[in-house]
Amino acid sequence: MKSRWSDAEAQSFITRYAPHGIGAELAVRVYTTRLLGGDPALVLHGGGNTSVKTRARDLLGEDVDVLCVKGSGWDMGAIEPAGLPAVRLEPLRRLRALSSLSDEDMVNYQRINLLDSSAPNPSVETLLHAFLPHKFVEHTHSTAVLALTDQPEGEVIAREVFGDRMACVPYTIPGFALANSVAAIFDSDPKVQGAILLRHGIFTFADDARAAYELMIEMVTFAETRLANGRKTIVQAQLPANIATVTQIAPILRGAVALENHPREGKYKRQIVCFRSNPQILHYTGGAELARYSQQGVATPDHTIRTKNWPLLVPPPPADRLPEWAEQVRIAVAGFVARYHAYFARNNARVKEIKKELDPLPRVILVPGVGLFGLGASAKDASIAADIAESTIEVVTAAEAMSRYQPIPEEDQFDVEYWSLEQAKLGKSAEKPLARQVAVVTGGGSGIGRATARAMAANGAEIAVLDIDAAAAQRVAKEIGGAALPLACDVTDRNSVQRTFDAVVGQFGGVDIVVSNAGAAWQGRIGEVDDATLRRSFELNFFAHQTVARAAVRIMQARGTGGCLLFNTSKQAVNPGKDFGPYGLPKAATLFLVKQYALDYGKDGIRSNAVNADRIRTGLLTDEMVAARAKARGVPEGDYMSGNLLGREVAAEDVAQAFVFLALANKTTAATLTVDGGNIEASLR
Repeated sequence: MKSRWSDAEAQSFITRYAPHGIGAELAVRVYTTRLLGGDPALVLHGGGNTSVKTRARDLLGEDVDVLCVKGSGWDMGAIEPAGLPAVRLEPLRRLRALSSLSDEDMVNYQRINLLDSSAPNPSVETLLHAFLPHKFVEHTHSTAVLALTDQPEGEVIAREVFGDRMACVPYTIPGFALANSVAAIFDSDPKVQGAILLRHGIFTFADDARAAYELMIEMVTFAETRLANGRKTIVQAQLPANIATVTQIAPILRGAVALENHPREGKYKRQIVCFRSNPQILHYTGGAELARYSQQGVATPDHTIRTKNWPLLVPPPPADRLPEWAEQVRIAVAGFVARYHAYFARNNARVKEIKKELDPLPRVILVPGVGLFGLGASAKDASIAADIAESTIEVVTAAEAMSRYQPIPEEDQFDVEYWSLEQAKLGKSAEKPLARQVAVVTGGGSGIGRATARAMAANGAEIAVLDIDAAAAQRVAKEIGGAALPLACDVTDRNSVQRTFDAVVGQFGGVDIVVSNAGAAWQGRIGEVDDATLRRSFELNFFAHQTVARAAVRIMQARGTGGCLLFNTSKQAVNPGKDFGPYGLPKAATLFLVKQYALDYGKDGIRSNAVNADRIRTGLLTDEMVAARAKARGVPEGDYMSGNLLGREVAAEDVAQAFVFLALANKTTAATLTVDGGNIEASLR
């Protein structure tokens, strides 16, 4: 591992923050924290923390000694000074005189000594930082250090590798006890430059920012060097020759691990999927002893809140026997759930404070011959689980190459998983209405499609924006942000539609909501329009809807937890306009397509509904078309757009809200929702 310290970059941080009253010590602390947090071999998703002891001015204008320590919820790779809240140092140090301190009292005491009461909670390891005398303290969960210590002889190996420069600390859950242990070790040997927390991570400390950072790099390099001497390789199992693809199996897996599945109520609580595969993952998941080394537990304790303590193992999927494999998956999930219930009952019986069992479903799935799947409430959460699973594979592979992977025991894993301070990291905010759902919007690059994609995302859905104009799809996905997926798709091309839906499944694991919106309007007197124009309109305004819906239904059926098809049918489907037959005829056919899907797939929990909109100012309804339609209707152009019972112009955002409503109406199917300000001739009933 190489140091990435730069004098020029360090100075740039000092210069950047000086106008905001941030001192040089805190500024350079931000810099080195980012250096550590930007390396996944050291820090992953909240693991690790840093601090600096400095001085700050309180409300009375007095300079006081403070500990600026990483705050809960901040990403070390992108931290700002606000992410290192200042806590009065002396009150923290006086806590060493206590014989014991509860977690709740510790958190409360740290908060009441914050200089800014609105600051985030200081790290659960704040006292460890405070009890050490050094100005700069670093803590990471280095994969190399974990691989070295997550072995039966981990402590012996660590003492050989690091000598007397680093203290070795037996595993202890973070908090007051661990802080006292590390401080006592330093008291007895002030020359130590850091601590190896066995099966947990590594601390280094110094009075200079660069020295503390580069000491971390040096110690991790020692671990990497020792691991490089490992000679054992994972023996591979025999796999079927015809392994199924990710797009074939992801919906099956996603359906099997839904947290809730209530088809009679139309209620499902799915998980979003993040797929990963590379040679190392395939080698790991293809191992003959996968069932042994993958089930031992997490590489470092704080991973458990993201991945649970072990992954779900499923058999390799043969492409020619997927129905049988799907049944094996359901059996494997049932086995995982039963094991989790037993694990909870066994450990809950030994603890003093009775816990409430968390959901028993997996957060990582290992599939021999294919790769791994991270699971979560959102694409971000699924990606975090996948990142940690990849890191765990590195740790386990390296440990197995030397000896045998052995993390902290089950009891400690349980204590961390059900530790209130760890659970607090996940937050308690209520989920949005469309959370855990994947929505595909065709024609999503503009107009109603753009508004609908944005509205679905605002309600919590993961979004795939499909448009024939790739640049338009990218613009909308960028507006939405997060994991929004832009895809170029010609909905009149069946191969293009299939490739696009495969990409959505590859990204999120499946499809839950489809808004089939893409369309275009052709005009002309029906007895005079040429066949080519009429056929083009039917291809886009009818057959494309069928192609999209068919692709979606296959995925929904494989997943087995229902789904929602939504179609933009237009008021032309029920109230044809003069000289507008080329557009209205295929839209009328699409209206009946909506009902046919509702009829044929209701038994599978798949709902099919339509939005019947009129006179929406979009790229389809141009100024020229407004003029033409106003003339056909015999009204002034200025009155055409608001020519409804309410006298109000309807916007794309109004139609989008109708789609959101239908997406949430889990007991409504074969329905058409009108959004037109009131057109009595187009009312259905």
